[in-house]
Amino acid sequence: MTQQSGSPHAPGIPAILKDREFNRFSAFIYDKAGIKMPLAKKTMLEARLQKRLKALGLRTFEEYADYVFSPTGQGEELVHLIDVVTTNKTDFFREPGHFDYLVKTAVPSLIDDREAGFRAPLKVWSAGCSTGEEPYTLAMVLSEFGEAHPGFRSSILASDISTVVLAKSRAAIYAEDRVDPIPLHLKKKYLLKSRDRSKGLVRIVPQLRSMVQFRRLNFMEEFTMPEKLDIIFCRNVIIYFDKPTQERLLNRFCQQLVRGGFLFLGHSETLNGLDVPLVSAASTVYQKP
Repeated sequence: MTQQSGSPHAPGIPAILKDREFNRFSAFIYDKAGIKMPLAKKTMLEARLQKRLKALGLRTFEEYADYVFSPTGQGEELVHLIDVVTTNKTDFFREPGHFDYLVKTAVPSLIDDREAGFRAPLKVWSAGCSTGEEPYTLAMVLSEFGEAHPGFRSSILASDISTVVLAKSRAAIYAEDRVDPIPLHLKKKYLLKSRDRSKGLVRIVPQLRSMVQFRRLNFMEEFTMPEKLDIIFCRNVIIYFDKPTQERLLNRFCQQLVRGGFLFLGHSETLNGLDVPLVSAASTVYQKP
């Protein structure tokens, strides 16, 4: 790639992210991904972008900005920039009360109301799935539910804006310490140990992997689902957006939900102050009337 013109910078010395360039990146990231980047995050962004400068053979953030904002850069580099700024903290069985509510209350309600899972597969979306722990947890609990209720079927869509974490999700390989939250009987049933025990790795069994379809999706772009969804898990995602963006996104989620469908948010997220056609069903669980 031909380097763009920029201020001189001595080789071997880390580039410095000036306020002007940070503000350009911040506005661009908000426009493309809806993620707010206050000035307090400048040091974090500077450190994370150093690797991109090195990978592209660029010397300064001015050069990088010129490239990212070019038509070529937006086509080739935008996905890497988004990977850099997104946070991907997740765990198996994170906020376990949600999974209890799912199989004890939400799914039975949808079965009674519309024979969901029997007339057609129960459709679940893990929105902002990160490295896959959430959708595979969903696959475990829904598979268990299916065994207890013969004829019940379910399918899971998992999406994220980051191609890096989606690749990890599809591989479904995890360090053994990452699967500690999984109950022992489910570990024995749904995890495969590496033949080389020294690697300390496990993999989700094919049965569960086949239940989950992965897709890259940017919430700031137009999106629709092939069919209406019964349940959406979007936990610890909207906290990165401002109120107007949250409201627009949640209303779009509601358009994808069936009547009586459920939305699960993270423990620190709320619909307070938002004009969204949902009612509270439980703590951080909402239902479309």
